[in-house]
Amino acid sequence: MTAELALLLAQDGVANGAIYALVALGIVQVFLITRVVFVPFGDIVAYASLTLAAVQAGRLPGTVWLVGLLAGLAFLMEVVGLARGGRWGGLGRAVLAYLVVPLVPVGLAVVLAGRALPPLVEYGLTLALILPTGPLLYRIAFRPIADAPVLVLLIVAVVLHFAVSGLALVVFGPEGARPRLLADGGVDFAGLYFPAQMLLMLGASAGLALGLWVFFERSMTGKALRATAINRVGARLVGIRPGQAGTIAFLLASALAAAGGILIGPVTTLFYDSGFVLGLKAFVGAIIGGLVSTPGAVLGALLVGQMESFAAFYDSTFKDAVVFAALVPILVLRSTLGRPAEDDGEEEEL
Repeated sequence: MTAELALLLAQDGVANGAIYALVALGIVQVFLITRVVFVPFGDIVAYASLTLAAVQAGRLPGTVWLVGLLAGLAFLMEVVGLARGGRWGGLGRAVLAYLVVPLVPVGLAVVLAGRALPPLVEYGLTLALILPTGPLLYRIAFRPIADAPVLVLLIVAVVLHFAVSGLALVVFGPEGARPRLLADGGVDFAGLYFPAQMLLMLGASAGLALGLWVFFERSMTGKALRATAINRVGARLVGIRPGQAGTIAFLLASALAAAGGILIGPVTTLFYDSGFVLGLKAFVGAIIGGLVSTPGAVLGALLVGQMESFAAFYDSTFKDAVVFAALVPILVLRSTLGRPAEDDGEEEEL
């Protein structure tokens, strides 16, 4: 392999890593607050891309049916919960949170369907349609079992992925789509050409990682949200509402997924089920970064991109296997490094 070829493969790895980094950031921030490994996060990224493509083509995006169904189901569950607790005073709030707010962007999409829209309006409409999906999924699937062990939450997340993937096949159809590029042109540097879209993704990944790190490490709100994952009972005692914290976490996840779909969509054709593999590779990157560090998640995702790029050069049939197989030694290494102190403590007790 020549140095020039290695540089080209490294550039391709950076481009892939930027895609995985955007997804890994969302997975990490949801886990930090709710202890949920949000497997369907990649699906929401794909839905954002498909939504933007439909809006740009002048079609009614299938997201309106998906959001409408989730809103109706979430509202029904909230009403049942209020009835069981005899708290009918919260009905108006439930109507606002689970019907009015999610269905306003749905109505806008219906009204604007078939019209030529400015790019900023297209992006804003896509963001508005995707934002409710995370909180609605949280209310339906995770809030009722928020105190369950992490393994139970993971199993529910996997089941939820298959459920929303099946719904997406109905509302989006089997065809893939690719939105228009956000930025044309590029930059020549050291004999390599960097497309503007790739630079935009890298800048967005770095900016979001920095912003999330500052939010969780420096702000009182971010620390309060993280406290719910560490000790939900203690969080309640100091006035933090775990349910509200989870809703905020999934709202942030939806915003990240929408941004990821808008940025990723123009460089790769996404289908209704493309998000699963995308999310798995991003999860490997998040694990490499420790699953609790936003900068670590970005670095881990870039490493995954490099592994995939160089593996594809030698044998494209093994590029996915190499990435997923790397998860095994990483987990073993982390487990080995964490065990000596525990073993020593057990020996002292004996």
